[in-house]
Amino acid sequence: MREVRNIQVDPGEDGVRLDRWFRRRWPHVSQIQVQKLARSGQIRVDGGRAKPDQRLAAGETVRVPPLPDAPKPGDKGPGLDAKEKVFAKSLVLYEDEEVLVLNKPAGLAVQGGTKTLKHIDRLLSAWGEGLERPRLVHRLDRDTSGVLVLGKTPGAAAKLAGSFARRRAEKTYWALVHGAPKPAEGVMELHLVKKGVGDREMVVPTDPKDPNGDPAETEFVTISRAAHRVTWMALRPHTGRTHQLRAHMLAMGHPILGDPKYTNDAARELSGDLKLQLHARRLTLPHPSRGTLILEAPIGKELKAGFKRFGFDEHEANPEPFKKRRK
Repeated sequence: MREVRNIQVDPGEDGVRLDRWFRRRWPHVSQIQVQKLARSGQIRVDGGRAKPDQRLAAGETVRVPPLPDAPKPGDKGPGLDAKEKVFAKSLVLYEDEEVLVLNKPAGLAVQGGTKTLKHIDRLLSAWGEGLERPRLVHRLDRDTSGVLVLGKTPGAAAKLAGSFARRRAEKTYWALVHGAPKPAEGVMELHLVKKGVGDREMVVPTDPKDPNGDPAETEFVTISRAAHRVTWMALRPHTGRTHQLRAHMLAMGHPILGDPKYTNDAARELSGDLKLQLHARRLTLPHPSRGTLILEAPIGKELKAGFKRFGFDEHEANPEPFKKRRK
């Protein structure tokens, strides 16, 4: 595209970030390129300079500068092959004209990076490109399995993302943790901050007065115990901090089994060869246009291995363990 264009924001795109609005139309333009174009004033909203994370409003006009042409087929390597498309479709838990829900496998990143070539974002090409491509509205850690929700239209994505931002999405995670937490249920409130620990970056507890820290709150309920060695817990994050559940359980002295990062010697020894025992089991949130979505993901081979080792039966769990606690 070699000319300047002025495009009006559609009503269904109200509330969408500028950079996401931009890349949905021209996915071949990188995030870094979008940031540079905005920083240099070449991308404008209603005539004014704009930041990439600015939220757009319906009716606003976006100035789109001349852009490089999209690469021809084969220029950037092969797209998804038939096997990858079948795999992507096999992850579907629910789909309609506005919403796509996947059961993300453990070990598969949600988005790519310098050394991450296989990820959910790439697999979304199975549904199309540009405006046909589903949009991510929240994240799961690479090694966490379970429910992942996407919007299939800009408007649906904005509404779904808004539900997460306004805490209208109720998440229930299953985790196997070391030891027997006491109390067996409650709420963990502990500020978290990112810091360098040794040769890695971690999220660690911090004083509430720390200007770099963020408040983090996790509700927890015990589902079952294997003596005093392992506890099967339901965890509900009321905030969405990076690695929140993993950091909070370590701070409680009961790290999640199989976690290579947020752990201690006792948990590491008991974990053995188990992978991270954390699964996004259930998610309840408003549908973008009607009713309520109640989504549940079957556990994967990683958590099944933990259940088998410690004698837990997934069918014994109350699907809504937190309702009992609030009575």
